[in-house]
Amino acid sequence: MDEKKNSAVNSAPILVRLIKMLFSFYPVMLPVALACILFNAIISSIPSIFMQNVISLVEQSWQAGDWAAVGGQILRFVLILVVLYVLSLAAGTVFNQLMAIITQGSLAKMREKMFNGMQDLPIKYFDTHNHGDVMSYYTNDIDTLRQMISQSIPQLIISTVTVLTVLAIMLYFSVWMTLVVLVGVFFMVLVTKKVGGRSSKYFIRMQQSIAATEGVVEEMMNGQKVIKGFCHEKEAQEDFDKVNDELFHNAEQANIYANMLMPILNNIGNVLYVCVAIVSGVMMMTGAPNLSLSGMAFGISIVVPFLNMTKQFSGNVSQVSNQLNMVIMGMAGTKRIFNLIDEKPETDEGYVTLVNAKEDRDGNLVECKERTNVWAWKHPHQADGTVTYTRLQGEVVLDDVDFGYEEGKIVLHNIKLYATPGQKIAFVGSTGAGKTTITNLINRFYDVQEGTITYDGIDVRDIQKDSLRRSLGMVLQDTHLFTGTIADNIRYGRLDATDEEVRAAAKLANADSFIRHLPQGYDTVITGDGGSLSQGERQLLAIARAAVSDPPVLILDEATSSIDTRTENLIEQGMDSLMEGRTVFVIAHRLSTVRNSQAILVLEHGRIIERGDHQELLAQQGKYYQLYTGKAELS
Repeated sequence: MDEKKNSAVNSAPILVRLIKMLFSFYPVMLPVALACILFNAIISSIPSIFMQNVISLVEQSWQAGDWAAVGGQILRFVLILVVLYVLSLAAGTVFNQLMAIITQGSLAKMREKMFNGMQDLPIKYFDTHNHGDVMSYYTNDIDTLRQMISQSIPQLIISTVTVLTVLAIMLYFSVWMTLVVLVGVFFMVLVTKKVGGRSSKYFIRMQQSIAATEGVVEEMMNGQKVIKGFCHEKEAQEDFDKVNDELFHNAEQANIYANMLMPILNNIGNVLYVCVAIVSGVMMMTGAPNLSLSGMAFGISIVVPFLNMTKQFSGNVSQVSNQLNMVIMGMAGTKRIFNLIDEKPETDEGYVTLVNAKEDRDGNLVECKERTNVWAWKHPHQADGTVTYTRLQGEVVLDDVDFGYEEGKIVLHNIKLYATPGQKIAFVGSTGAGKTTITNLINRFYDVQEGTITYDGIDVRDIQKDSLRRSLGMVLQDTHLFTGTIADNIRYGRLDATDEEVRAAAKLANADSFIRHLPQGYDTVITGDGGSLSQGERQLLAIARAAVSDPPVLILDEATSSIDTRTENLIEQGMDSLMEGRTVFVIAHRLSTVRNSQAILVLEHGRIIERGDHQELLAQQGKYYQLYTGKAELS
């Protein structure tokens, strides 16, 4: 019960926020749709008034024996009712058309809002959240929101307005009979609280279980080759069965209670109808005085419409109870959506930007709009309002850097590094030593806890992240390709690159040969993260992507790990050309790929234990010597 109470309390601000958002999306269309809903609800409630008037006239004509005297009045009532029904039909048509536009439009805007917000999230969010769970926001949670906006909320409004309108009419006709109906409604509310509360609890759990199940499915699909390679099908099935059984249990319980609710409420409504009929018959036989807002005497003209209103009243109370479950389930999905939207975006307090530059007659750098292949850091000084330009050279310095992904768990200790422009720096060490973490800090995917990182003498925290990352080219160990042509995937490194520049980058990475053998060459469309290509071919495209971006600083994280030795030798000259004049950070398990580095840093447990060039480290006969000669292995 507490869980239901808490969910109801927590759902209130979410519902208010959702309604405000819908009004902001459609400030004119939504009020019109609501007006149509209200009009329909009221029109559906007033036939009882016409019925009472018609029966009263028939009763009078029966007693007087003069039907002709009331025939015209009855016809007038019928015509008025027909006109109202026609207007109601028109309002219903307008409402349905508007709600279709509002629902789909709101979902599109919501998805856009979610995706735009997700683009601003830090890398840490994606490192700590299951990708299948994230996908569930866009599929399952959005679908529950669709159902709530298009069906549950409109039906809830219609039923609520109908209940209130019918209640007012019932009080107008007879207070005593209304009290009888309210006693029955009291029992309906009790049942809703007991049965509906349990249903709501399991519907909320069901939403969470669906997200968990989708996460497991996504993980298993991505790891199918590993699962089959290690004959892990049985264990994978057990993992899936665990979350699937939990989903089944929650869905089963939610629907059991939900399916129980309506039959119970309908039967209470039928019993209530009989009770109203009995009580009204007794009152008519005993001549009991009527207490009403209208002051009308109790008679057949009140009993007949009152019986009709009793069915209408109890039916709409049942609808309200039923729709509340759907709204609560929708609120569970909406809460998850808002949680994603409200995730704290990646902070960027940088004010130094990267701009195209050229030299004026005096040899000073000035900003320009056209691409000159000369880049400069634009540094506004708030103290005196001046702006200075520093040529981008690629000097990177890490000074006493400490870092941990989690508070209290430091993974890098006292890292000191000085990379001069055009220097090739290699990181060597076992898995988990901190090699990739250093490059993540240079990119500002994460910020250092202690120490500083400077880029051309500027603290990287003062550089806007998009400018910083635009100056860096990356080839990661895990290559990701996007649905599109081969050329588009290479051009991802620089969107304004020409076809000639794309082909030149591909030749530099030695990818041109295999691309030309594809069915449509550079126009070949790849899907599914380039699943039709080999891992080596995918990595060659990643190298070409970095080449076309033409960055002053390159980060190569196991860039040739999936390329055979022969291919690696073939692209070595191209890579050397690519790295010429650039600052390059190389992470590699193949020590043969780092021999020509000006500086090699050996890391162990987040600390630099050795540094020097290839020959110097061999002469030290330390860890690097052991790794190179095979006396130790990289794990």
